[in-house]
Amino acid sequence: MIYHLRKDYSVKAMCRFFRISRAAYYGWVQHMEQDDPDQERLEWVHEAYRASHRRYGYRRIKLWLMRRRQVNLNHKTILRLMRKLGVRSIARRPRPYHRLLGGENEQRYPNWLDRDFTATRANQKWVTDVTYVHTQQGWAYLSVIQDLHDGFIVAYQFGQQNSMDLVNRTLHQAQQRERISAGLLLHSDQGYQYRSRAWRILTQALDIVPSMSRRGNCWDNAPIENFFSHLKEEALRHYPNPTVEEASQVIDEYMTFYNYERIQLKTKLTPYERRCQSD
Repeated sequence: MIYHLRKDYSVKAMCRFFRISRAAYYGWVQHMEQDDPDQERLEWVHEAYRASHRRYGYRRIKLWLMRRRQVNLNHKTILRLMRKLGVRSIARRPRPYHRLLGGENEQRYPNWLDRDFTATRANQKWVTDVTYVHTQQGWAYLSVIQDLHDGFIVAYQFGQQNSMDLVNRTLHQAQQRERISAGLLLHSDQGYQYRSRAWRILTQALDIVPSMSRRGNCWDNAPIENFFSHLKEEALRHYPNPTVEEASQVIDEYMTFYNYERIQLKTKLTPYERRCQSD
């Protein structure tokens, strides 16, 4: 305020009024009028950020600067400069963490899967999760159950609400389509739906054993995360601003392609062909 009013009022009088020493004021002015020592590096980081269409985080910006500008900045420096610019990667959005209050309502399960993503037969181990899909009407949500034996998508539901009903409908659909034997392992993350009492009751009724990732550890549920990345890269990316109806159609078409036509590099078969071998 003193700086902006310095032409209208006495600096000495304003410093006395605000109880600030003139030495402190003039020291602040000298510091403010100096060139920002980060200016050049800020421009480099902002250039890399724009070149990536806002998709790069600090690690990829570091690589971009090394390759394109032959500039080697410490990754912590780049992170600080990004915060100073007020920018961040749009490629990953943090998921909202929901917590259900009340000990009786919240369930926790051991990580029975323990990153053993192999299965000797179909319907022995399933993984499930919900992913976010951006549409013209706002966020929509896709709930999926995948069989670890062959990668086959046994059930999926798409809707505009990330709710218990969405995951319940997915599990009911899987039950109607597949033969569920006692002791089927169903692994999820720690999403609030999977910690709910309703999920516990439903899995118990179907004689399914729930398994749960450690909190914030996506690698514990890597197969379903990998499937979502394929879906978004190979299908949804080509429709950047779909309506809910368009996104639903794209997802339906991709699910059919993935199950019945897409050859897995590991098995050289489609998930359906691999599934038929185990029957």
